[in-house]
Amino acid sequence: QVQLVDSGGGLVQAGGSLRLSCAASGRTFSTYNMGWFRQAPGKEREFVAAISSSSSFAYYADSVKGRFTISRDNANNMGYLQMNSLKPEDTAVYYCATGRPQYDSRSPKEYNDWGQGTQVTVSS
Repeated sequence: QVQLVDSGGGLVQAGGSLRLSCAASGRTFSTYNMGWFRQAPGKEREFVAAISSSSSFAYYADSVKGRFTISRDNANNMGYLQMNSLKPEDTAVYYCATGRPQYDSRSPKEYNDWGQGTQVTVSS
């Protein structure tokens, strides 16, 4: 099991940038894939980005491709989501998660451990 703490959210104007962090505790963080998901009010939790345990592969939702970058630092048990060119539609609570996806790395059901979430608000 991995304990996760999300941070780095805030209020930013459209076109601005934020960097989210995910601090993991536990010895096994480096053996899990990591994902970022988001949930806006009244909507289902949706996939944003995922990265394999060794950073060999990264996947992005079409809506953030080219603007967001996922990364991880296994030596320090940290994960990151760099968000550039933010848009009002990116407003949501963002969650990091870890798991070992068997079928679909974009599905929240494939992830076992979750952070508490960090609010990102983008004003127009």
